[in-house]
Amino acid sequence: MKKKLLKSDKNFIWHPFTKIKNEINPILISEANNEILIDVDGKEYVDLISSWWVNIHGHCRKEIIEKICYQSKKLEQVLFAGFTHEPAIQLAEKLTNILPKKLNKVFYSDNGSTAVEIALKVAIQYWFNKGKKKIKFVAFEGGYHGDTFGAMSVGFSSGFYKPFKDFVRQSTFLTFPEYWKGNNEIDKNEKTALVEIEKILDKNHNEIAAVIIEPLVQGASGMKICRKEFLEKVVRKFKSAGIIVIFDEVLTGFGRTGKMFAMDFLDVKPDILCLAKSLTGGCLPLAATVFDEKIYQAFLDSDIEKAFLHGHSYTANPVSCAAAIKSLELFETENTLKKIGTISSIHKQCLEYLSKELNISRTRSLGDIAAFDINSFENDYGSKKSELLKKEFLNNGLLLRPIGNTIYLMPPYCIKKEQLQSCYMKISKILKQFQN
Repeated sequence: MKKKLLKSDKNFIWHPFTKIKNEINPILISEANNEILIDVDGKEYVDLISSWWVNIHGHCRKEIIEKICYQSKKLEQVLFAGFTHEPAIQLAEKLTNILPKKLNKVFYSDNGSTAVEIALKVAIQYWFNKGKKKIKFVAFEGGYHGDTFGAMSVGFSSGFYKPFKDFVRQSTFLTFPEYWKGNNEIDKNEKTALVEIEKILDKNHNEIAAVIIEPLVQGASGMKICRKEFLEKVVRKFKSAGIIVIFDEVLTGFGRTGKMFAMDFLDVKPDILCLAKSLTGGCLPLAATVFDEKIYQAFLDSDIEKAFLHGHSYTANPVSCAAAIKSLELFETENTLKKIGTISSIHKQCLEYLSKELNISRTRSLGDIAAFDINSFENDYGSKKSELLKKEFLNNGLLLRPIGNTIYLMPPYCIKKEQLQSCYMKISKILKQFQN
């Protein structure tokens, strides 16, 4: 059966972020439980990256599955133009109750890219509805916001989109001053970045529709972290210039940074917020773009041309909304942020240990996220060494996907202390073999 399935996979499926000419068969997963994935041969893998950052409470959580089953028997899908339903209303209420007061209008979609596309389109139309033409965007170098065309335009500097250079709009990219333990240049780098922003605003503020930011952590470019004090200054500068601020919390939302949202570290808040990935606890696709009331008011008009004419077939799918409601309830009933605090402490202790044992640098961590760079590896996505290392991790039962020379961990919050510590010891042993 395994051979037959893998043959069919090869014949009919095109996998994401994978070389087509790939000599390695994909791993055939048959079941999962908490932080463990199990393949058809019974081999177990610790999901240390939460299956691409989506799974937060653990795989196959009974409470979420029960909610999904109940909702699917009652109402599985209905168009969301001219109709509504209880799960969508309840979820919007729950989200806005844990967000800043002014972020109170929820527009649903189904993934991070669409959440970002909605944010960008609304930002442009906001100014259009006000009789202004402001169509330029600002973003940070290395930022990644998804793979649709608008998202590519504000994430072009991440390096993934070379074939599409002539098709994406040009955005202005700001220097991202990375922080890691022992970075003695951070104050100077932050000052330089802020001066750069002032120059851009002085010259172009009348043309800029919005700035989009992955707050505190840039995910796909290697879990790069900036300091909250710097981000606070950045947001204030753009807001003072009358420019819309978009936070892409597709990665950082729902506890990843140690707080419910990365913006909770700041006193100043964005005008638009993008959420996806962990929204349903990692069970079903769902995204939400949440707007400040002032943004929404610019579309409140009897003229259809001022309406936001955008939507998706599965917008606010009732089953997905039900899963998201239960995921948010688990945060309350299980004191999830406390669990993340324990994981954060283990990350810091183990990174300290690895720094003494291995030839690594730029150790950094925030909440559930930990990362470090391997000094002897090249910093190219999908490099031969990183692919070999990924294979060796899998051979040892660890699901990790190196980003160039960066190793990162982002486990489900259910992982036990002993399990996470054991994984770090395995990582140390494997890397010693590669570095000898």
